[in-house]
Amino acid sequence: MAVVAAVLAGIALGFAAPGVARELKPLGTGFVGLIKMMISPVIFCTIVLGIGSVRKAAKVGAVGGLALGYFLVMSTVALAIGLVVGNVLDPGSGLRLTEEARSTGAAQAEGAGEGTADFLLGVIPTTLVSAFTEGEVLQTLLVALLVGFALQAMGPAGEPVLRGVGHVQRLVFRVLAMIMWVAPAGAFGAIAAVVGETGVDALTSLAVIMIGFYATCLLFVFVVLGTLLKLVAGVNLLALLRYLGREFLLILSTSSSESALPRLIAKMEHLGVSRPVVGITVPTGYSFNLDGTAIYLTMASLFVAEAMGEPLPVGQQISLLVFMVVASKGAAGVTGAGLATLAGGLQSHRPELVDGVGLIVGIDRFMSEARALTNFTGNAVATVLVGTWTREIDKERAGEVLAGRVPFDERTLLDHATHGVPRRTADDGTTRDPAPAGPAAEESAGV
Repeated sequence: MAVVAAVLAGIALGFAAPGVARELKPLGTGFVGLIKMMISPVIFCTIVLGIGSVRKAAKVGAVGGLALGYFLVMSTVALAIGLVVGNVLDPGSGLRLTEEARSTGAAQAEGAGEGTADFLLGVIPTTLVSAFTEGEVLQTLLVALLVGFALQAMGPAGEPVLRGVGHVQRLVFRVLAMIMWVAPAGAFGAIAAVVGETGVDALTSLAVIMIGFYATCLLFVFVVLGTLLKLVAGVNLLALLRYLGREFLLILSTSSSESALPRLIAKMEHLGVSRPVVGITVPTGYSFNLDGTAIYLTMASLFVAEAMGEPLPVGQQISLLVFMVVASKGAAGVTGAGLATLAGGLQSHRPELVDGVGLIVGIDRFMSEARALTNFTGNAVATVLVGTWTREIDKERAGEVLAGRVPFDERTLLDHATHGVPRRTADDGTTRDPAPAGPAAEESAGV
């Protein structure tokens, strides 16, 4: 409720005193910075515990392969929907490119283009620990995978290290819970600055592309993801979205899906999805499951091409957008990363269209929120689906949690009964939580 009030107050201040509102931008930037400094430790601990607690490496490979295959299919579906809606709306016709917009577009393209080799080499950190200091999600992912498989290969000798990582994870989530107390201030500063900088003019002149993009994201989430979630897992999408309501508020106010990544990991485990599935699917999805970004890149490319009077033929549309989605991996949670990817893709394929990126800069922040919300929803749904396909979700617990009968612990973001202790691994390779005892058992029973 404090975040909701802060967002409304920020919008009011942005309209009433734009100059003052713009000066509050550091509040939002600082809050997102605090969250982002926790991303690498959270991902490392989650993946190491997820992989290290599974006896058979083949199971980890099966979960990862299933998740990546699903991500590829969903990205393709998102691209197709964006292409269809973008071609039907024809959103860029009638706009004129000013010199100011032309220079802005050129600035966005500088250093945005990245080849496949550069992208792959960038996944490898300089040292084993530099991934944590530089905040690169894919580098942290690589290091965590290596450590997790190493601990798995060590067998019983690795269990003390696993317990240590479990305790570190509890510490990390406790720090994160402390940071969440300043969320209202961060939300207030971020929203006030955006409204103060943008105003109403940019919104009205570019309303067609913005409304069309939001409508396309809603169509994808409720029709595609909602239907898939109901048919495969038997879970109601609205119930899942209600369970993740606080995370959506965070993303809406900060325009970054990364601000909710640690909470999504904690909430998916609380929902009843096993630690290995959560540990592999969520961090990987943040780099490879970019449904909202795929829709944005599709529609924004068509918008720019139409506005510049040089519409893209279908063949160029497909090749350009496949390149952009590949180039965008690892940048899902960064505000404005979609704009840089758009500029870089146009620079590589159709350099004459790069200047047109300046047309969309004014509303990119508002489209960034829809991108982040769609990406986040896609990853939450993917985690439940992969858990269902691998039979690594407790359906009974999920029903209780979504019904509100097993509340999430906002004070620690962790389930005291199971965290910090390696899960037992059965002979069939599945993982089980140790049975709670003493105060933990009473707490889990609601006493």
